[in-house]
Amino acid sequence: MSDATQARPVYPVSQEDMERFSALGRDGSAVTVMFHSRIAEKLGLSATDHKCLDLALRGGGPLTAGRIAELSGLSTGAVTGVIDRLERAGFVRRVRDPHDRRKVLVEVTPVNEERFAPLFKGVSEMVERVLSHYSPEQREVIHAYLSEVNESMREEVTRVGELD
Repeated sequence: MSDATQARPVYPVSQEDMERFSALGRDGSAVTVMFHSRIAEKLGLSATDHKCLDLALRGGGPLTAGRIAELSGLSTGAVTGVIDRLERAGFVRRVRDPHDRRKVLVEVTPVNEERFAPLFKGVSEMVERVLSHYSPEQREVIHAYLSEVNESMREEVTRVGELD
């Protein structure tokens, strides 16, 4: 956890709140997985391949396979298969690191916005519509909550991956 989250006050959480938020989290997770599975299907990818492509798109430039493994929580062997499939489909290419020719980087090929935009248009409009019902202060609380949940889930992905 970040220092900012550790410095905040801690309040008791009721069993009822745990049940409500757990149910909401599970529902959100399920609908998100289903949505991204549908997007992946439209792109001719598996859901895992699609989300690894998304991580690579948001990575700020070419990434190593090891970095994609860290971000995704997948093993490096599984990521190699993902990269192979994304490369065959034309979404990424392997390139030499200009600073260390021994390293291979994964670079996302130019994204065809016309192909992706219609798939995400409805979600973008929905998020804007939902957010419009909350004040800027409420949005900050929602943002802080979701950011902390996402950061903690990344840690859980790693933890679960390390279990025997």
